[in-house]
Parts: sequence; C-alpha cells; structure tokens
Amino acid sequence: MTWFRCTAVRPWAPLRLFCFPHAGGSAVFYRSWAEAVGPAVEVHAVQYPGRADRLRDPLIPDARRLARLVAGAIGQHADRPAVLFGHSMGALVAYETALLMRERGLPLAHLFASAARSPRDWGDRRRISTLDDDGVVAEMVALGGTDAAALEDPELRELVLPYVRNDFALVESYVADERDDRPRLDVPVTAIVGDADANVTAGQAERWREETSSDFALRVLPGGHFYLQEQRDAVVREVLTRLQIPAQGH
Repeated sequence: MTWFRCTAVRPWAPLRLFCFPHAGGSAVFYRSWAEAVGPAVEVHAVQYPGRADRLRDPLIPDARRLARLVAGAIGQHADRPAVLFGHSMGALVAYETALLMRERGLPLAHLFASAARSPRDWGDRRRISTLDDDGVVAEMVALGGTDAAALEDPELRELVLPYVRNDFALVESYVADERDDRPRLDVPVTAIVGDADANVTAGQAERWREETSSDFALRVLPGGHFYLQEQRDAVVREVLTRLQIPAQGH
C-alpha cells in the first residue's frame, strides 16, 4: 500500500507538498488542498497505517519509526524538492521526517508546523492513550475537528479508537533530542497556530525557531486547535507566500 494520496497529479509542478495529519486523522483531512493551492504545487497527503484504506496495516506507535518509513517513501519522489506540512501530531512526524531527509540528502524546501509545540516541549503532555473509551472520545471532542455524534456509534468507535489511542501513545512516548549539538534543519521553518488554541500558545509555537539555522516565521490565525478547518484559505495563502508562489484566487 502506498503512503500518499494525491488527488491531482501535476508533473509540471516545481514542488511537492507532503501533508501530515493530526492524531486520529487520515489523508482525507487534506482532500481539498490540491484545488486550493493551485497548479504550482502537487499535494500528497500522508496516509498513516491502521486507518481508512490502510485499516489492516499494523499501527506504528513510535514517531521516529513512522518518520523513517515516510522518509523512505518520499525518497522515491526525490526528483523535485519537497515541502512538509504537519498539523499537531503531524508536525512532530514531519519534523522527524525532515531530519532524516536532511541526513539522506533528499531535497527539502520548507517545513510548516501547524498547531504544535516545538519538539522540546512535548514531554509534559497528559496521558490520554490510557483513558477509557469515553475519556478518549471526550478528549477528541474537546480538541475539535471530530464529529462527536458519530463517535456515539459503537461500531465506529471499534474502528476508530485503536488508531486514536496509538497516535496519542506516539505523541506521549516521544522524547526529544536535548543535546546542545543535536541536528538542526537548514531550511526555513514556519509555525502556524490558532489564537484560541488551548493546547499550544504562540510562545510555544515560537520555539520552533530553535530547530533551524535558516529563516523562521510565526503566523497566528483566528481559531482553536483545528483553526485550519475554518482558515484553510488563509493557511494556503501563508504556505504559498512562504514558498514565493503567487496565490491562485485566494
């Protein structure tokens, strides 16, 4: 099974944008992005195993192992520079993927970290993965971006909760490299956060600056943890602006 879902193949596009979903998310979260970004970017949404059309594939509860597999798959698309965009948990996996791409000499143009603390701020997160089913569902609803009514369906819960727990466990078990001489990225990094995000402050998002020796930008948009659902066009404009690509009708 392939790792990426691409709804619009654009062999002429100078860049590929790889989008990493949040905990409990799937590639469908980015299904409208190909049209939104326009013809200069080819969008590939990462499909993590254990969900959607990869439901039978084994779950991966380790961020670095997941990143190694994604980086290997991106390596098969190395004819054009890659841009990585990760939301929440996806930002962490995208960051680890970016480090591997740097190590392997794969062409990387930019990292976007959305609604995410910097890697060094992940250690104090609560243990959601060990809650009972109702507790996990309550946390998902509190974060937003989830259809609470749908999760009342026992059959849907049975399908969804295993990979949701896996993803929370992935986040909760992550330990950052705290060495002063730890590898840093050498490409621009942009952090984007909602001004009403209860999980990530603008100050915490600002600390992504420490992860690159290149340019850094912070953008604060209206909304909570899933601000990009309502602010998709603003996010796309920000991505295109940072990549120096003219916006298409936004």
